[in-house]
Amino acid sequence: MADVREAARLLEKAQRVVVFTGAGISAESGVPTFRDALTGLWERFDAQSLATPQAFQDDPDLVWGWYEWRRHRVSSVHPNPGHLAVAAMRNAVVITQNVDDLHERAGSADTVHLHGSLFMPRCAQCGEAAALPSTTGEPDEGRRVWPPSCVRCAGLVRPGVVWFGEALPEAALEAAARAASDCDVLLTVGTSGMVYPAAEIPRLAARSGAAVIQVNPQPTPLDSVALVNLRGSAARVLPDLVATAWPDQAAEDPAAEPS
Repeated sequence: MADVREAARLLEKAQRVVVFTGAGISAESGVPTFRDALTGLWERFDAQSLATPQAFQDDPDLVWGWYEWRRHRVSSVHPNPGHLAVAAMRNAVVITQNVDDLHERAGSADTVHLHGSLFMPRCAQCGEAAALPSTTGEPDEGRRVWPPSCVRCAGLVRPGVVWFGEALPEAALEAAARAASDCDVLLTVGTSGMVYPAAEIPRLAARSGAAVIQVNPQPTPLDSVALVNLRGSAARVLPDLVATAWPDQAAEDPAAEPS
């Protein structure tokens, strides 16, 4: 509890807060990790072999089908108390490595997606943003699905995620770097601190003079960077942290009906 109180004190007095999240926060909602999402049709494939521009070029209906299956699975889960607590934090900029939309569904506006999003497809040829296909439900084992065509150039629409061998979106990376360089406190949640260049964001904040708070059940390379390390899951630790920092601030489920 002493560590929670110290972290809450830092958050409460901060003027500019950044929350940096990884797969750990979404796993608690039932979102499978990248490599865990290989069941049914996908069991005989290596995740990395499906997540490259070359794979999409060689077998677009296989790759698009896998990502549509993943999007459908993400659409069926809900933000957990960790997401809701992040949304309740005052004046926080949210930067995530996750490709789901759970922060947005919890109420965090203008989330910075460093690795793209399952919900923002774009044309593989001209880069034009594309509308999401209607979700009619995917079978548990998955299926091949031919990608839609771009309305601008008729090229194939691809998932809006960052694949192996691709650079992070320049605008997102610049926005994340600016926020980390200018914050008073950076709260890192559920990330291993090992995936670069995203893992540099907490270190950049620390070098710029911010206090780094880490929430993670296990030790990570960010332990030495963090001023406060809170051991535990995001869904358990973050609501307590918000309640301690801002006792009048409730983390409410936006999907809940009014009482």
